[in-house]
Amino acid sequence: MPALAALRQQFPQARLEVLGYPHIAQLALAGGLAADVRSIEAGALASFFARGGELSKDLMDYFSDFDLIISYLYDPDKIFETNVARCTKAQFIAGPHRPNESGGLHATEVFLKPLERLAIFDADTVPRLTVAKAFETNLHAGKWLALHPGSGSENKNWPESNWAGLLNYLVQSTSFQLLLIGGEAERDRLERLAKPLPQSRLKLMQSAPLPELARWMAACNSFVGHDSGISHLAAAVGLPSLILWGDTVEAVWRPRSQRLTVLRDSKGLKELSVPVVINHVEQLFERD
Repeated sequence: MPALAALRQQFPQARLEVLGYPHIAQLALAGGLAADVRSIEAGALASFFARGGELSKDLMDYFSDFDLIISYLYDPDKIFETNVARCTKAQFIAGPHRPNESGGLHATEVFLKPLERLAIFDADTVPRLTVAKAFETNLHAGKWLALHPGSGSENKNWPESNWAGLLNYLVQSTSFQLLLIGGEAERDRLERLAKPLPQSRLKLMQSAPLPELARWMAACNSFVGHDSGISHLAAAVGLPSLILWGDTVEAVWRPRSQRLTVLRDSKGLKELSVPVVINHVEQLFERD
């Protein structure tokens, strides 16, 4: 997001397009950061990753329309870059496919670094996503708390039993409406956690399209989650957030937001107690 926003600011009249995974890249459309998205998984693109491959005429025409191409693809042998050069004279800037965690540089700064070749040096490093809210709070009873009890790795997850304890506290001791978020891998967990909760105070968003999820989260008051992409989304839409952190390198992967608190235990995430988390959730409510 910061890279796209920086390019939009530097080249306000340019048409920006994203070649990537549509289920993620569509956030760029929702936030007005790009004009179009094309899938990186298109079958015809496979030849661009083969040395001397027979290139699709449609894709050759596609690449020839651009004056500047910035690639964050993993391309150590420059096969993709070489094949793109067969289609266009556009300036090609190759960026890193992921941060080097030993370098200690935050991911947003890593992805902005290649733009220095375009004289972009002082870009905003905070991801910001402006979307229309799914609802106005005064149209729905009470305040809303978004919660994501999953992540891309079980090692980054607070124990399910602890989440059950936190949710029970929220139901018994607060008037919050709960937006419970999960992906396909978390389906069973979400169903188990949601089952004892009063349905009148719960909205379950399972594998929802990211733009729709962003609009719902933007309408909430606060967020609690793990080190995950959903937590970065919560930060990008401006939610006051509490992140239960595991062993990931915080200096590189911490979501960028002034409204975010990272909570961790020196003995590991599983040692983080329910009462400690509840105490920080109550502080989160006070900041709202």
